[in-house]
Amino acid sequence: MTKARDIMTPNPVCVQSSETVLDAAKRLAEHGVGSLPICGEDNKVKGVITDRDIVVKVLAEGKDPRAVHAGDLAQGEAVTIGADDDVEELMTTMEQHQVRRLPVIDGKELVGIVAQADVARALEERKTGDVVQAISKP
Repeated sequence: MTKARDIMTPNPVCVQSSETVLDAAKRLAEHGVGSLPICGEDNKVKGVITDRDIVVKVLAEGKDPRAVHAGDLAQGEAVTIGADDDVEELMTTMEQHQVRRLPVIDGKELVGIVAQADVARALEERKTGDVVQAISKP
């Protein structure tokens, strides 16, 4: 059975919760990605910051991205998946939490990211369509 670690993008870049939103934006641009895991000082995943979060929750509200910390945008418990969890559980987690990207952890260590695109490449077309539709519900 296919595991999360089989389809994840390994070695993810992380933004520390104490870094500013401006630091996060620069890292997003540097790596050409739309989201980054937010990690605490203990390197445990605290959440995910997206380019959309920066625009909607910081810039559009007139906040200074040099004064807001990435950790301020982490909401509640981080949604993650275990590296050895099967793809069915991964898809269920994405659907239940309406997320397009999941940090992958091994124990407490961040080891990868599974994005909707990774699921699309790894699974048959029908299942991929079901996941995309479920994640995209309003």
